[in-house]
Amino acid sequence: MDLVLKNLQETQELAKKLAQCCSNLQNSCVIYLIGDLGAGKTTLAQSFIGHFGFDKVKSPTYTLVESYQNESIDIHHFDCYRLSDPEELEYIGIREYLKPKSLQLIEWPELGKGAIAHSDLSINISGNGDIRTVNITSQTKIGKLILECAIG
Repeated sequence: MDLVLKNLQETQELAKKLAQCCSNLQNSCVIYLIGDLGAGKTTLAQSFIGHFGFDKVKSPTYTLVESYQNESIDIHHFDCYRLSDPEELEYIGIREYLKPKSLQLIEWPELGKGAIAHSDLSINISGNGDIRTVNITSQTKIGKLILECAIG
């Protein structure tokens, strides 16, 4: 699915729609956020996480992971940009973050290759200024269900 987002509000709306479609998942779900610096990956992640009632959503650029938990969901937002080796993810126990009703949003997944789980959904963001092109692909049945929900 290809989309053109004309402004920040449309990016935030897409993120909230995707989050809404993930809100009743019983299994774990992994979403890759792919794109150049400044493409809008963190903005999309912040709006996605904010949909679940979390007000203060920080970028995990320096901490590697920020987790958000409440009664209904566990969200783990990873940023692999500063990894020097994917093995660093093993040290923080990345596999332990995959449990029922948990979501992983992973920025710069190509830098964590071999240590991160395969994606259910990949979101590739490109563009500059206010206009963004977004390509969303599903790799699993769960990813397909989320994508069908988001475009329906």
